Amino acid sequence: MPPAMTDLLDIWAAHSPLAGHAPDQITVDFLLPTGIYIQMDVPREATIQHIKLLLWKQAQTLPLFSALGEMESHMFECVNQAAVHEELEDETRRLCDVRPFLPVLKLVTRNCGRAERLLDSKIGVLIGKGLHELDAINDQEVKDFRSKMFRISEERMQRVQMMTCAEWLQACFSPQLEPTAGTAITDGVNDRLADLKVTIHFDQSQVRVCNLQQILLLMELALKKWLTTHGPEEEAWRGQYVLRLSQRLEFLCGDHPLIQYKYIRTCMQAKESPHLTLVHTSAVKAMFDKEISTIGAVVSRKSSNPPLPLPPKRRVPTVSHTTCVWDVSNSFKIVLVNASKVNAEENAKVQVRAGLFHGTELLCKPAVSTESSGRSDHTWKESTLEFDISICDLPRMTRLCFAIYAVMDKVKKQKSTKNPHINKYQTIRKAGKVHYPIAWVNTMVFDYKGQLKTGDINLHCWSSFPDELEEMLNPIGTIQTNPYTENATALYINFPEYSSHPVVFPPFDKVRQLSVIGRGGKKFHIELKEIMERDPLSQLCENEKDLIWTLRYDCRENFPQSLPKLLLSVKWSKHEDMAQLQALLQIWPKLSPRDALELLDFNYPDQYVREYAVCCLRDMSSKLENILMLLSLILLSFLTSDEELSQYLLQLVQVLRYEPYYDCALTHFLLERAQGNRKIGHFLFWHLRSEIHMPAVSVQFALILEAYCRGSIPHIEVLKKQVEALNKLKSVNELIKLGTTKNARSKTKEAMLTKEAMMTCLRQSGYSETLSDLHSPLNPNVLLSGINVERCRYMDSKMKPLWIVYNNKLMGGDTLGIIFKNGDDLRQDMLTLQILRLMDLLWKEANLDLRIVPYGCLATGDRAGLIEVVSSADTIANIQLTSSNVAAAAAFNKDALLNWLKERNSGDALDRAIEEFTLSCAGYCVATYVLGIGDRHSDNIMVRSTGQLFHIDFGHILGNFKSKFGIKRERVPFILTHDFIHVIQQGKTGYTEKFGSFRQYCEEAYLILRKNGNLFITLFALMLTAGLPELTSVKDIQYLKDSLALGKTDEEALKQFRQKFDEALRESWTTKVNWMAHNVAKDNRS
Repeated sequence: MPPAMTDLLDIWAAHSPLAGHAPDQITVDFLLPTGIYIQMDVPREATIQHIKLLLWKQAQTLPLFSALGEMESHMFECVNQAAVHEELEDETRRLCDVRPFLPVLKLVTRNCGRAERLLDSKIGVLIGKGLHELDAINDQEVKDFRSKMFRISEERMQRVQMMTCAEWLQACFSPQLEPTAGTAITDGVNDRLADLKVTIHFDQSQVRVCNLQQILLLMELALKKWLTTHGPEEEAWRGQYVLRLSQRLEFLCGDHPLIQYKYIRTCMQAKESPHLTLVHTSAVKAMFDKEISTIGAVVSRKSSNPPLPLPPKRRVPTVSHTTCVWDVSNSFKIVLVNASKVNAEENAKVQVRAGLFHGTELLCKPAVSTESSGRSDHTWKESTLEFDISICDLPRMTRLCFAIYAVMDKVKKQKSTKNPHINKYQTIRKAGKVHYPIAWVNTMVFDYKGQLKTGDINLHCWSSFPDELEEMLNPIGTIQTNPYTENATALYINFPEYSSHPVVFPPFDKVRQLSVIGRGGKKFHIELKEIMERDPLSQLCENEKDLIWTLRYDCRENFPQSLPKLLLSVKWSKHEDMAQLQALLQIWPKLSPRDALELLDFNYPDQYVREYAVCCLRDMSSKLENILMLLSLILLSFLTSDEELSQYLLQLVQVLRYEPYYDCALTHFLLERAQGNRKIGHFLFWHLRSEIHMPAVSVQFALILEAYCRGSIPHIEVLKKQVEALNKLKSVNELIKLGTTKNARSKTKEAMLTKEAMMTCLRQSGYSETLSDLHSPLNPNVLLSGINVERCRYMDSKMKPLWIVYNNKLMGGDTLGIIFKNGDDLRQDMLTLQILRLMDLLWKEANLDLRIVPYGCLATGDRAGLIEVVSSADTIANIQLTSSNVAAAAAFNKDALLNWLKERNSGDALDRAIEEFTLSCAGYCVATYVLGIGDRHSDNIMVRSTGQLFHIDFGHILGNFKSKFGIKRERVPFILTHDFIHVIQQGKTGYTEKFGSFRQYCEEAYLILRKNGNLFITLFALMLTAGLPELTSVKDIQYLKDSLALGKTDEEALKQFRQKFDEALRESWTTKVNWMAHNVAKDNRS
């Protein structure tokens, strides 16, 4: 049985008619350190602390009780559902939440400080990987990184203890701001600022104020209005109150103009009154004091009078001798010792291919072993593999990539084969032989300290291969070995010694000494300009690379944003050229954060290049005089806005996979920013936590999560509550799946029983308490008070997603919906919605607001996550089916959508709704075309009652359209049906001025995206190793290049888009036919 699977035999499962009535009492076996065994019934929902108290009372009646000592000096241990030993230091957890594999608890004596052990236990439970697992890793790099992060985190917490309340409020609950470039949006918001009326809530009453643009004036007027009716007119109020968004835990910090707050602008665009709440500073101070005391329980403040240091111990002086790698001219070589558990067919010969890579660049010809026979274990006669490159020319970030493959006689194609991978991965056919890969593994040539590796190393290999291979090698793959060592192919190799002393890569100062600053000429400027303006997917030929390298100083002066192309032109196999590049990098102009993102791609592995990119993300204005010193400047004032960083956080987390060493500039940068802004920290936590189950990144992400938690101690309890709530929702979902499987024969009975079981489960105290009073994982500034059980349901799709309705704690009577999915990978949806948010931002920066609805979506675990329910919205399918008695005819009723809007809006409100529909329809037409979003049936397009159209469910992107029997079901570039046009034209026939405006919006939006085409390509390229089903190779990203017509002029691109627009309109009847089929199928299911 898989861990934590709800089953009839699962004693921790919830009460339900489907899972059988789990007893209120559970019989638990207790093992005491005195050797006494006690069996006792305990409440299944009792806390560990309460159970220990019950045990203590029972133990008093038995022998050797006096030998136990104090109760607080003991804790329980158990074996958890993952079959891992777990210490139950956090005694506030319920037994049913701990879910021991068997109901056996062992009482043990605590060995060290309670506070430290409790913190370690909480962090382990929170990140999904016990810290004892990290303690057990026998790797000096892991130990050094943890030790360094522990020191940095403790210093960070000590600085937080010195914060003022205002600084803390800014870091934890600052509001979202609009980009300053977008303050003159075409909807005329600025013109309506004088008419703005703000509703201020205060002391269970409210006042309305208007014509104000500054926060302080707004508060002053609101208080004066309130005091005239509720209290004395003269009262010193300044500094005693702060304004909070009424529906969210966001405070209007700073002295920004009112219009710059995203919430205020959103309300104005929707013609709604913003709701703000006056909060007394004493309430904020109480929150602040609580967090500071939480830190104080674990971390002590630095004493103002630290004790004098102990006198240094006398040591015998030692001299550390090392050899510079540039002084070693030998050819690089490795020795193949043996390979075991090689999964090859009996008649196959096995060979090993090895290659040296810098990024995706092959530094020299791969080395190939001789053939070896055998089924599982292999050795090679000529075991030494020598490479055609000198050790002195090895770049610092060289990775050694291996492929173990079988050599077989070429056979005729058979209709079926026992091994489907043979045909899929055939990459080399030579001399009548077929080579197919069995396993691959990568390792770095230098260790994390820059020392050339020596000695024996055992590499456990991976058996799953990507779509694209370089000489059957996988350089873009992880350098971590397969942790599932029991069944993995193992390759045992030896790194020879080349010197009697350790061979090390030179420090940065020596690298600069080798370089010579020079100047390039002005020749070939036009040719260089043409090369530099190409998109990131364009390949450079060798002549072009030579030209770029020759004119590298011209590149710096005239095309600084072309740095990625210069880096691809460097001959990294020549250490003199590498040194020249490092010197040039020190005087290279700072790139914008958007341009610098590309430098974090796998193609640019050099340590100093990546540090330069991180410096650009910091957006520091100082010259890059010494790039190595920049990492120590942790407390600098960051100019890159937190909103901009949040926009690209998904990619920044993914490119951590490209970092070969744990201690790197990008890790430090992300931790600094996350610990300085609670919202960034929240999403960094979930982006890492959702992939902790992946073996290639499990240790790396666990180390970063541990470092974040140690530097954000008050955030631990907040996140822990969310993790516990998600575990409860997963349990409910599995209960429903079990129930629907059992009652599959009777659909009506199934629905009734399962809905009743779900509601019974949610009403249990163990569930209702865990699911109440938490920060929403989708938006940490939203407080969820409790579940509205009567309105909750599950959805009738394969994975039975839960539709959970919550009450908003900060706004009485207000509710919000969340969909919990268990069994679906939401990461592709999350990426698509992130790109939609970026498109929305770019359009707004160009003064075009297309009313996009990029709703919240967050992956929280292995094929699990949350989706925000957009309020007051319905699908096109439901709107059409409601208007017609015949499902087949519903899709062809062009009046249905317009009538639906008329029922919900009248007069000026209807005009606004149609304008909202027009703008949003234009935005999504362009966005879905550019991103190649498929499966656009009528249940995947929704409309809000305010008129905003939006798309949902992005399971097919980048032109991966659905097909049936080899025929594409979707034959239009994007969805633009005549009922959409009917709404845009307000029911009028013929193409009117309204339609002309709509088409103009589409063309303008398309050209804006084209200008930022390189950014979109970069963002998708950075996600290549994420494992998304429809984004696995550069070929997938080629769709973006084609849809944006990169490489063409604006006139040519606009002509192409107009053709696609006309095609979408002309072929819209095919969409109607698809929608009809969907509606009929949906009607039959219901």
